[in-house]
Amino acid sequence: MVPLPIQITTSTLRKVTKRLHYALEVTLVCVRWYAAYPLSLRNLEEMMAERGVVVDHATVHRWALKMLPVLAAVFRARKRSVDCARRQIAGIETMHMVKKGQLDGPKAQALSSADQFYSLAI
Repeated sequence: MVPLPIQITTSTLRKVTKRLHYALEVTLVCVRWYAAYPLSLRNLEEMMAERGVVVDHATVHRWALKMLPVLAAVFRARKRSVDCARRQIAGIETMHMVKKGQLDGPKAQALSSADQFYSLAI
């Protein structure tokens, strides 16, 4: 996997990623794929194993439960307001908004959806 230049500045994200045993790039890729695509956790486990990263599907699930609400909150703070009624779909809605390019500012429109997702953690 290509290392991503990620610096976590949000204190809430720092707390969530504090005790990770995997590289932040690995966790963000897994969480992004889980939220962006209709993949099962076991599909993600298999896909990561094909890339040489051995991670259990339950671990990916824990990452998603911890990181998606935080990333959704960070995203809501940096974008136009959107009504989000349920916590369970916050991460999926966030990915749809990233795909649509709904981040504020001209810089967001020049980034791919993957780069916009990773920029939430910066």
